[in-house]
Amino acid sequence: MDLFSQTTGIIPLLLIGACGVLLVFQLYFLLSVYRRLAFYKLPVVGEKPAERPLSVIICARNEEDNLRENLPKILNQDYPRFEVILVNDFSEDETKWLLKELCTQYDHLKVVEIAEHVRLKHGKKFAVTLGIKAAQYEHLVFTDADCVPQSDQWLKQMAGAFEGGEEIILGYSPYTRKPGLLNALIRFETFHTAMSYLSYALNGNAYMGVGRNLGYTKSLFFRGKGFAAHMHIPSGDDDLFVNQNATPDNTAICIEPEAHVWSEPKTTFSAYIQQKTRHAGASKAYRPRHRRMLATQLVSAFLFYVLVLLSLILYPSYWHVIAGMYVLRLMVQLVIYIPAMKKLQVKGLIGWLPFLDVFYYVYICINGFFALYKKDVRWK
Repeated sequence: MDLFSQTTGIIPLLLIGACGVLLVFQLYFLLSVYRRLAFYKLPVVGEKPAERPLSVIICARNEEDNLRENLPKILNQDYPRFEVILVNDFSEDETKWLLKELCTQYDHLKVVEIAEHVRLKHGKKFAVTLGIKAAQYEHLVFTDADCVPQSDQWLKQMAGAFEGGEEIILGYSPYTRKPGLLNALIRFETFHTAMSYLSYALNGNAYMGVGRNLGYTKSLFFRGKGFAAHMHIPSGDDDLFVNQNATPDNTAICIEPEAHVWSEPKTTFSAYIQQKTRHAGASKAYRPRHRRMLATQLVSAFLFYVLVLLSLILYPSYWHVIAGMYVLRLMVQLVIYIPAMKKLQVKGLIGWLPFLDVFYYVYICINGFFALYKKDVRWK
């Protein structure tokens, strides 16, 4: 009986001790990594625009409405020398005729047409590659047809980020705010993803970027053999390219508010899950050290919440210790997240942090697990 009592007395201590270990991991990521973005000082770009010419590359398939609304805002950027390469990837709507009309209005719009081949099925990486080959300038900027820059200074800011000789520029692309729970979840997940990849980039360990707002050089693309190493993976034209080619010295970030590029979020849970599953599939091809660091961060947070809940249910007499660890983590989160959310224009979500954070880690871990066994060969 005494041995049994001693054993049952050790179990809650082990459980709470495990919570403490996981808490240490979480505090490390918050204070060592994410604080980089939270306390990052935005650089001031000079009044004189950068001299280097830019090629903006957009791939589109059946995006007539988005192009009609967004493309003029890109073509009318306040920048002296740039071209826009629009890759029309076998659109079956009226995209072709819209582009013909816009070409008569904008001399710096260049269209690359891709016809569907009966035997050859291609993905977005093929379209991006053709766009890069058609570009006449060394410095490339990428976005999507459903994206719109926050201001006409977007290209000026991106060009300024290349000033130090960097070859990769990681931008930020938030989703527009709409009513409803799904929109809040999407914007928080986008914020958290951005906080992670931007912080790691500032830490000299860039591992991904987003194609909605991304820049790199043409020479880097061909020097690294383009997408050859992961052409078999449908997604990853953005994050896998950065993961393969980024170094501590060739990567910078560009997150000034004028450089943000906004996108429309999914409006149904099924569409959102399909999108995230496709994106999660690319992460399997990340460098091993990046997979380990991301898995450690995600799994430690997920297990922290699981063990906190189990401890409260099984051993409520220790609630003050468990609550103390949870509150400590939450307080540190607030110190880091509030300035980061202000920079990334989602400060309205801070009041929902306790709920959204739990959802984020539960969803990402579960979705990542199922993505390991799901194949998707479509980009549109």
